[in-house]
Amino acid sequence: MRGRLDPQKFVFIDETAVTTHMTRRYGRSPRGARVVAHELLGAWKTHTLLAAIRPTGWSAAMVLKGSVDAQSFVAYVEQCLVPTLKRGEIVVLDNVSS
Repeated sequence: MRGRLDPQKFVFIDETAVTTHMTRRYGRSPRGARVVAHELLGAWKTHTLLAAIRPTGWSAAMVLKGSVDAQSFVAYVEQCLVPTLKRGEIVVLDNVSS
């Protein structure tokens, strides 16, 4: 299979997320001085980015408020990814749960 697959045909789907409660737990200050930092209080929010990665760069990106579930993933595939695909491209995704 090694010589028969064109690397330019691969499309990788990846997901990453950020949350508002991703604050530093430790700080540094000069000896004898207190570290002062601020943190958001209240409801924490998560934003998730789904995108396709090709050898030519990023494409078909979508940002969601909250985490990805089956319904939002299907919407991403149908509305963002499929319109960008060309005949013969190979879509690769993992099922790593964050």
